[in-house]
Amino acid sequence: MPEAAKSQRPEPPTLDRFPHRTYDKLRYRDTDRQGHVNNAVFATLLDTGRTELFYDPDRPFADTGCTFVTARLTIDFLAEINWPGRVDVGTRIGKIGRSSTTVDQALFQDGRCVATATAIVVQVGADGRGQAFSQHAIDVLTSYGPGLAD
Repeated sequence: MPEAAKSQRPEPPTLDRFPHRTYDKLRYRDTDRQGHVNNAVFATLLDTGRTELFYDPDRPFADTGCTFVTARLTIDFLAEINWPGRVDVGTRIGKIGRSSTTVDQALFQDGRCVATATAIVVQVGADGRGQAFSQHAIDVLTSYGPGLAD
């Protein structure tokens, strides 16, 4: 990689920058022919973090009759993930809109950041259309860190 490109890449975040943390155990079936965890599995690991935040039974905030859908997911792969082991998933809220929110995430193996991601998650009603967040939902989302972006 050219030196100019290296100098423009921001330092990867650390797990302590994420107010919501969880983990996933790696399975042998997650690996590919090269012997590392397949890139498609990264999206599944990130989904674990979003799902645990958005559907936490101890802190429910979806409005009645609503659910959440991921409308966009962008992943920056920084390093390989190797089996066996576990992957820590950090999740925080970046911005809150009317019915959608930006979710910033990172994956870590053995304390090293191996990927960063940004997702757009939308609250949708029974009709499948965006449903504005209630004040309660905004309060819960805010507790997961708007403004903490690196």
